[in-house]
Amino acid sequence: MSRMHTHHKGKSGSKKPQSKTSPTWLKLKKDEVVALVLKLAKKDYQSSVIGLILRDSYGVPDVKIITGKTISQILKENKLGSEVPEDIQNLIKRAVKVRKHLGLNKKDMMSKRGVQLIESKIRRLEKYYKRTGQLPKNWKYNPEKARLLVG
Repeated sequence: MSRMHTHHKGKSGSKKPQSKTSPTWLKLKKDEVVALVLKLAKKDYQSSVIGLILRDSYGVPDVKIITGKTISQILKENKLGSEVPEDIQNLIKRAVKVRKHLGLNKKDMMSKRGVQLIESKIRRLEKYYKRTGQLPKNWKYNPEKARLLVG
């Protein structure tokens, strides 16, 4: 007999809580959650990491349910958010690492293709974020400048 597996294919991490109201067992108030977000942001954590820390260490299931705002919105309101959205930042870091690798391994065609795909994603996101006003209209991805910024 074969066994049926009940795991999700290709999905990892935790699911968002279904409830749209703050859980009764959570002792933290709205202002305390906002203060924690700001405190963690000042320690240079990205918004996704802040969410993980709040979930794992403070038992906060979802910042938006409690505060009515996302972590990114809270950071932007308090002028702690980055000008460049987190997903583009992470892609730029990856592109810089792969380009550095290509500098040492010129014949690595898989990596050459990889950097093309990464930079294509960056450009698509750049268009989207400019259209939605999340990036300035004059912002432009430049691999050479990115290398200097990421270091």
